[in-house]
Amino acid sequence: MKKFLVITGMLFLANSAKTQVLISILLGDKLNTGKIEFGLEGGWNWSNMTNLDPSKSLSTFNLGFYFDIKTKHPSWMLNTGVIVKSSMGADGLDVYSLRNNDLDSAFSGGEVARKISYFNVPIMMKYTFPNHIFLKAGTQLGLRYNAYDEFRNTVVETDDLGYKLKTKKEYHPLDAGLAIGAGYRLMKGNGMNFGLQYYYGLIDVVIDDSSPSHANRVLYLTAGIPIGKGSKKKAVEQPQN
Repeated sequence: MKKFLVITGMLFLANSAKTQVLISILLGDKLNTGKIEFGLEGGWNWSNMTNLDPSKSLSTFNLGFYFDIKTKHPSWMLNTGVIVKSSMGADGLDVYSLRNNDLDSAFSGGEVARKISYFNVPIMMKYTFPNHIFLKAGTQLGLRYNAYDEFRNTVVETDDLGYKLKTKKEYHPLDAGLAIGAGYRLMKGNGMNFGLQYYYGLIDVVIDDSSPSHANRVLYLTAGIPIGKGSKKKAVEQPQN
């Protein structure tokens, strides 16, 4: 358990999401034990924020790693990990002034995508049925590391204009809320898993308290695969000379 906490902390504090995932793959054999299953997880998510009108869902990919920690009851596990690559926010927002006449003219009639990047840590209890369908529920904590508004517009139907405005200082560094999910495990409960997970943010993430509350809402579609588990099992089953 101590090894799990130390390695998770190191990965959480790493500067690059790619570095975190690479380290996770390299340490797969070390992290998979009889009581802990480690794996990579990724997919697609659709996010929005409350009290943003008009707006539409922001679609981005997600990538991270997970731990299933066994309990005394074989059907119950503690499910956690880190979503190291994922953006929350909203799309289809109205263009606002950039305090630059040329930019305001260029993006007039366009739209804005609001993207806030977090390291997200779900902490949930997971129950697996005999048919390998699982349900899970708990909380999710987030550490914001980047944010920007992406201005977009199309000129003469062929040329696309883009401009990114950094907005990191406008949002609180921490986010928290409730999470619930469901999924299915292949290969009699030993293979890949596919799942849906919904995050209901409870915190107003915008620092300006004069505005209405802006909380994150995210639907995740994910596929996960254990790393190192199969090779370790083969090594144990291989007879010694």
